[in-house]
Amino acid sequence: MHTTLAAPRRTSLVREAGFSYFPIALIARLPFAMMVVGILTLVVSARDSLALGGLTSAMTGLGTALFGPLLGAAADRFGQRRVLLISGTLNSLLLVAIAWLAFAPVPDASLLIVAFLIGASMPQVAPLSRSRLVGIIGRAFSRDRRESVVGGTMAYESAADEIVFVFGPVIVGLLATTMSPAAPVIGAAVLALVFVSAFALHPTARVGAPAGAAKPAQASARELARPALVTTVVGALGMGLFFGAMLTSLTAFMAERGAPEQAGLVYGAMGIGSAALALGVALFPARFTLTARWLVFAVILVAGTVALPFVDSVAAITVCLLVIGIGIGPTLVTQYSLAAARSPLGRSATVMTMLGSAVVVGQSAASALTGLIAETAGARIALIAPIVAAAVVLGAGIANAPLSRIRPASRRG
Repeated sequence: MHTTLAAPRRTSLVREAGFSYFPIALIARLPFAMMVVGILTLVVSARDSLALGGLTSAMTGLGTALFGPLLGAAADRFGQRRVLLISGTLNSLLLVAIAWLAFAPVPDASLLIVAFLIGASMPQVAPLSRSRLVGIIGRAFSRDRRESVVGGTMAYESAADEIVFVFGPVIVGLLATTMSPAAPVIGAAVLALVFVSAFALHPTARVGAPAGAAKPAQASARELARPALVTTVVGALGMGLFFGAMLTSLTAFMAERGAPEQAGLVYGAMGIGSAALALGVALFPARFTLTARWLVFAVILVAGTVALPFVDSVAAITVCLLVIGIGIGPTLVTQYSLAAARSPLGRSATVMTMLGSAVVVGQSAASALTGLIAETAGARIALIAPIVAAAVVLGAGIANAPLSRIRPASRRG
């Protein structure tokens, strides 16, 4: 009796996935976070146009919007390994190409085309990592432990996303300031080639791979359009809109003070509370439901953004970013936890890439629009954009509340 009770307690996700998995998966998602910001920095520096930089970033997001979920569906169908190896290699080559084209005497349209292809081939490391770990949990953990382990795993994954999405721009800022505007994009290309390949070749990639030539069991693609699932995608889109609007308006704010290349460093202040609270979500009591968490932390996000158009100093905007960070991490954790619970059978990678793509699409679209606003109306008006994005996140959370009550009818079982 003692032996059978002790065995489940020894089951550890770290042990099941392997100790090397987590550092590899963390570094492999850095290129994903560096690309949009790196391309924005590169184009603004090379072509001296914030509007063109934002538009080029938007093309990256458009490519991800159209092809990101398809890469997830391909991973569900053919296995993650081959999809990641092909997309990672192609993405690296395209990043090197745009680093050269930005300074070459070529028309702006060529940058837009290559940026679209970069987005289309962007390796979907973060969502595929979530899919892998959920698959491992489903196989290795007893049914009564799965929900809590999935919650803790989504908390870690969202904290990891926070680390790369917040500190990715910091790395971009440091490389662009100390080396050259092309350095962040070339650095992302090297990271993608080395660490995305390592992530693809890791033994855990076999978790989601179909056995032999057999077609894996999958729910109908129509299941992906269920309102409860769509709401989480809209929420993730709102988070992406916030990231893009915040970074671009902050860049304009810093540019008016003569230091646009330091925007990524100031932006990093947001990650302090965000990453810490994302990890802390696993400690929240069960009575603090996912629905309530989304609403509470989205309200904090909105409250933190309302003061942005009224700040006049770098210190003041840093304080706003610290408050905003408190709302970001837990909201992302909640959205991914809900999406994991609502994923149709055999569509886990597809669902996770839908959310990941929504974040990048939002980031890119908001970068483009906020860049245009900043050029025409100035940073103070541009700082209204993050308020609008935060309102989208809160609105999706409000829409999610009644849908959560009928969640058992739409779960995959």
